[in-house]
Amino acid sequence: MSDDQTPLIRTDIPHSARIWNYWMGGKDYYEIDRIAGDAGVEVDPDITTMAVQSRQFLIRAVRYLAGEEGIRQFLDIGTGLPTMQNTHEVAQGVAPDSKVVYVDNDPLVLTMARALLTSTTPEGVTTYVDCDYHDPEQILADARNVLNFNEPIGVMFMGVLGHAKSYDELLRIVHTVLAAVPSGSFLVMWDGTDDSKEYVTLCENYTGTGGAPYVPRPQAEIRAVFDGLELVEPGFVSITQWRTDAAEVGEARPISAYGSVARKP
Repeated sequence: MSDDQTPLIRTDIPHSARIWNYWMGGKDYYEIDRIAGDAGVEVDPDITTMAVQSRQFLIRAVRYLAGEEGIRQFLDIGTGLPTMQNTHEVAQGVAPDSKVVYVDNDPLVLTMARALLTSTTPEGVTTYVDCDYHDPEQILADARNVLNFNEPIGVMFMGVLGHAKSYDELLRIVHTVLAAVPSGSFLVMWDGTDDSKEYVTLCENYTGTGGAPYVPRPQAEIRAVFDGLELVEPGFVSITQWRTDAAEVGEARPISAYGSVARKP
């Protein structure tokens, strides 16, 4: 924070959330992010497909949880910049009384949160928690002010765990949060995988710009995050292949982004 408590937003260093927003077709980015984003597309043309398809996966997963599983509480950790069909809009579109807590520590995300929160339903609750996901204990403490931890919660890590400081830290973060939610809760998670040389190179190049490193990991390591949980069909797959509607417009082939939805027994 600066002395007047205004969040410090760096416009001279590209930021993954803003680049992702650019790749998704949003408007909330700076010139440095557009330059980095265009450079990334040159290295890995599939990256825009990944960005768009990640939002489609979120929409399908949240609709499934709200519509078929009756989940009314969502904890979206590392939410990134709002674009279209955000978690609360999808959940409250199915169940207007849904409660959604977003977690992020990016100054631009937090600055924009006020505008986003005006779109919540009268029956529901939507709020933001300013916290780094490396501090899951604080996330849980803040989320308890809004969510009832005696009732099932949909926990979401959508393409953000590559920023974890290590794989052990990644597992600690997820396991800490899941340990706090009751049986019948769900984990919705996807992350980038290292089976595309172009994608790995893109992430390495991004780290070289001064941005927070993002590490693609093997599919097996991402799959292991779901150990002990009950995978929802079709299981652990590329996000383009998780319950995709046959009429859905978009890329259906596998891409280097894998995840699933899974129930805590």
